[in-house]
Amino acid sequence: MTGRELRADARRKREQIIDAARALIAERGAAVRMDDVARAAGVGSGTLYRRFPDREELIRGVALDSFARVVERARTAEDEEPDAWRGLTRFLREAAADLRLASWMSIWFAETWARLRVDEDNQRMRASLLKILDRLVRGAQHDGALRADITVEDLTMMLALLLRPIPDLPTPLTPQDVERYLGFMIDGLRA
Repeated sequence: MTGRELRADARRKREQIIDAARALIAERGAAVRMDDVARAAGVGSGTLYRRFPDREELIRGVALDSFARVVERARTAEDEEPDAWRGLTRFLREAAADLRLASWMSIWFAETWARLRVDEDNQRMRASLLKILDRLVRGAQHDGALRADITVEDLTMMLALLLRPIPDLPTPLTPQDVERYLGFMIDGLRA
């Protein structure tokens, strides 16, 4: 095998681990154990610990991967949609699940999340996302589709409030509930 194949294999195993951890965290919350992640990813514990030496590094990896997915969704929506309003609303709908999990993770793994705020990779991705959203907001306002008084900060705050966990709900919000409330929010953003 060449070094290139090994790198591709290592990358694939890392992705398997991240995907398995994301799914288990969404299902179990903070109760996720490293051994469960290795088993769900179909890798040995040694493979898991070589890539993520401890639980904090695994949580960091999941968080950064999820945020990279959100940034990619924003780029794709901006590039593929015919106008800024459609790009913005597509992004909001497609990124909701990743952002909702991130909101939960910020509570379940508060110490790790606090360190992520100053993480260079996280800051770079956040800046990139805000630039894309700013272009979408300005473009949608220029086209007359988005209220003129909305800022990127308003948009991110509304989204954070919508996706934030609500303690002591009699029944948890379903993805359909989130989509419904997101629809109300989007309707309120229209010019």
